[in-house]
Amino acid sequence: MNKKLTHLNEKGESSMVDVSSKSETARRAVASGFIEMNADTIAKIIDEAVPKGDVLATARIAGITAAKKTGELIPLCHPLSIEHCSVNFNVGPDRIEIISEVKSTGKTGIEMEAIIAVSIAAVTIYDMCKAVDKNMKISGIRLIEKEGGRSGHYRADG
Repeated sequence: MNKKLTHLNEKGESSMVDVSSKSETARRAVASGFIEMNADTIAKIIDEAVPKGDVLATARIAGITAAKKTGELIPLCHPLSIEHCSVNFNVGPDRIEIISEVKSTGKTGIEMEAIIAVSIAAVTIYDMCKAVDKNMKISGIRLIEKEGGRSGHYRADG
């Protein structure tokens, strides 16, 4: 399969994709990832006993803020108008799953915004808890689902 790289121009130089002729469509993306930590750290998060404050509330705000700034963070991403962004957490005995859903109506996908929201939420959890657990591990950040646009619906396996 020889697929053309869309972020390279005819000279092979980095270039922002021209989406000016594309139609606007409703778009949705869901991403997830994990941060592993010891059980004592999870207990401190649940009990809101981490010295820096409410870890999950802060991580949620950080993730939403980051999604809104994705076009500033990734050089060739288009700045998008986000119509909805959520960041939620599934807290387990030794890890937290982070799930972000982002929606927009536009000419290009919203996947990077969902992935950035998860990434920054995970890094924020790490930052807030590093004084009590330096052995945390961020992993598995990926796109789970996307809807809209020319390529249509995608759902990750497993």
